[in-house]
Amino acid sequence: MKCPYCGHLDNRVIDSRLNKDNTITRRRRACLNCDRRFTTYERLEVLMPMLVKKDGRREEWQREKLIAGLEKACQKRPVSRDRIDQFVDDIERRLQDLGVNEVFSQQVGESVMEKLPSLDEVAYVRFASVYRQFKDVTEFMEELKSLLAARDGEKNV
Repeated sequence: MKCPYCGHLDNRVIDSRLNKDNTITRRRRACLNCDRRFTTYERLEVLMPMLVKKDGRREEWQREKLIAGLEKACQKRPVSRDRIDQFVDDIERRLQDLGVNEVFSQQVGESVMEKLPSLDEVAYVRFASVYRQFKDVTEFMEELKSLLAARDGEKNV
């Protein structure tokens, strides 16, 4: 691992820890040249299905795009980056569990929309306003009503 401070390639691992799901290894390292410390994260690389866009184009899965969209939706909300990462991990697991080579981007969007209220309801509304491309306030209000109905249904159960 290359030291981010001096570029030296030799370092030693000081500490290793797994996250709660045992899917990511966090390693504290010390450079053998400059003795500065840095952290690395190791995640198992798995093949994700290709995304088929609305216009038929195919793209590789890009985790960063979903994270960027969620960060925008969660801006100024009490949602940590760790929770966003866990959310995206769950979406990726769902896609992998499908066991297909290609998945329509609409499926991914619907999966995000289904789970997003549990992350943050305001983020859900923000994400929905972009994803659903509401044509007017009436469509937006219908989405809000369905969110409130679903939330009220959970409370009554």
